[in-house]
Amino acid sequence: MDIVCERFTTSKLQKFEDLNAIATYGFRGEALASISHVAHVTITTRTADSKCAYRGSYIDGKLKEPVKPCAGNVGTQITVEDLFYNISTRRKALKSPSEEHAKVFEVVSRYAVHNCKIGFTLKKHGDNTADVRTPNNSTHVDNIRTVYGPSIAKELIEIEHEDKTLGFNVHGLVTNANFSMKKGTFLLFINHRLVESSSLKKAIDTVYAAYLPKNSHPFLYLSLEISPQNIDVNVHPTKHEALLPGATVSLSEEDGSRKPSASSSTDKVYAHQLVRTDSKEQKLDAFLRKTTNQNKEQNSEPMDYLSLFTSITSPSTKHPKRREIKLTSVLSLQKEIQDNTHKVVNFFISWNQHLFMN
Repeated sequence: MDIVCERFTTSKLQKFEDLNAIATYGFRGEALASISHVAHVTITTRTADSKCAYRGSYIDGKLKEPVKPCAGNVGTQITVEDLFYNISTRRKALKSPSEEHAKVFEVVSRYAVHNCKIGFTLKKHGDNTADVRTPNNSTHVDNIRTVYGPSIAKELIEIEHEDKTLGFNVHGLVTNANFSMKKGTFLLFINHRLVESSSLKKAIDTVYAAYLPKNSHPFLYLSLEISPQNIDVNVHPTKHEALLPGATVSLSEEDGSRKPSASSSTDKVYAHQLVRTDSKEQKLDAFLRKTTNQNKEQNSEPMDYLSLFTSITSPSTKHPKRREIKLTSVLSLQKEIQDNTHKVVNFFISWNQHLFMN
């Protein structure tokens, strides 16, 4: 308990090679450490052979005071309070309580369906009734009936497939051709982690399109288990996107994060997406002036450093007009870069003059 909220605290890795076969949701050293820096965390825990429980409060990864004994059941309870109390900007970015609760409801309900042997209970603060309540040792079908309704549960078809050559097996429950909904629901778990895969969803929708009415979709629950060494658990910052072979990674138009996409590299790139994540997408040549056909042969030779810096720093009317920047921090940074660029250009001018004179 002394180090549980410090960074890199984990018992899951015994040697470096373990990083290539991660079979868990993540590292305690990432989640708890991060949460303890933006909220007040309290942990109460008791082992099976302990006479009492112990409680500790944490802030910025450290214990606020020594761990104290207390009454408690066997197990661990983690309480997070005052989320983003020290980051007002991030706190203001949160949606209304009902919208945030809806997001929590979606995640909890999906994990409740997948982990049918574990009981889940979700209550909104101040409410007496639970929005999600599933019993222990239930079944996938029963939990789907509890969370999503009996109309879906009675139309489910169970699927099971294993491929030893490719090293994967899949278990799932999907609705038949008698059921359809305007907005489909796709619960995808890869190695027991809830993820999204747009390419897989499109492939499934294509199959169902031949059987369902137009603009209607099915309900699907799929649990895919793959060898851990064949999965990159960090393909997405929040670990909720699955990248399948043949897909490319592009930037999200909403938050600028990396997201898998099956589109080509010729898609339009917006101003707020100008972050180079792929060597194929944007190079330094994009900032240089284009030459005419008459001078094509003349400019086919490698450009010297002086011409390179001159092309970058010289204004060009062909470039799209950017919005005016008023942030002093950005303006100061731009001025610093411009001053340093001029120093480099002046150096190359002096260098060229020295070579010419000699």
